[in-house]
Amino acid sequence: MVLAALLWSTAGVVTRQLQAAQGFEVTFWRSFFTVLSLAVILPLWQGPGVFARFPWRRRAFWLAGVCWATMFTAFMVALTMTGVARVLITMAAGPLLTALLSRVVTGHRLPARTWAAIVAGGIGMAWMFAGQLGGAVTGREWLGSIVALAVPVAAAVQWTVAQRSQAQGEPIDLVPAVLLGGVISSAITLPLAWPFQASGGDLCWLGFLGLTQLAIPCVLAVLAARVLPAAEVSLLGLLEIVFGIALVWLIAGEAPQPEVLAGGTLVIGALLSNELLGWHAARRPAAPIRPA
Repeated sequence: MVLAALLWSTAGVVTRQLQAAQGFEVTFWRSFFTVLSLAVILPLWQGPGVFARFPWRRRAFWLAGVCWATMFTAFMVALTMTGVARVLITMAAGPLLTALLSRVVTGHRLPARTWAAIVAGGIGMAWMFAGQLGGAVTGREWLGSIVALAVPVAAAVQWTVAQRSQAQGEPIDLVPAVLLGGVISSAITLPLAWPFQASGGDLCWLGFLGLTQLAIPCVLAVLAARVLPAAEVSLLGLLEIVFGIALVWLIAGEAPQPEVLAGGTLVIGALLSNELLGWHAARRPAAPIRPA
């Protein structure tokens, strides 16, 4: 799971290496190479009949695919418009948004620690975006931050759909949903990406993203979720933010602004505290029942 988080975090620094590809073309090629990679990985992993076993008639499966397509598209477009740190910290709100949506849709009650984390995370997000109100940040960067919000929103819907379908006895295989999302994202962004401007080097980088930043880590995450507690998987997944900011700072030289570091620290701290307390409560042995 740590390796999956590390691979997910490479999107920002790799995007900064592109020379000609911009905007929707970046999204198209990344989604296209993800589909191509999974079209090879899935038959090798689950057998040649894997595509026939896709739950094509399940509405929840299609909704999950739309959510993945939204995440693919919004994430890469946001990276071309604003800083990597802002995009990643915005994505950190995903677990809390998921908890809220799950409470509304499935009736799952939130413990006090999660409500506290929501409040602290909201303050951190406000702190992070406070610096964007000044003249130093362009309108394009502000719009990029808004586009990035679509990622945690779509993620919240995606995980809530999966949770509800499993509760109803209709579990969704998340890896095929990723492939479906890649197909939808490629189809939507192809007209917007034309005419192509990507150089040969850009295509190599984008192929790297499709294979190692989405296809492989998504498979690893599914395998990890089979043997690790959900709280531990979620906690380790937050390493993507730490790795992503560190990589783009060390390799691409994009130092995050002070308000991003301060607000981001508060957001991540709130999320980590929520997950650690939940993990500790889950591992605590139940008190023995005293005889009357």
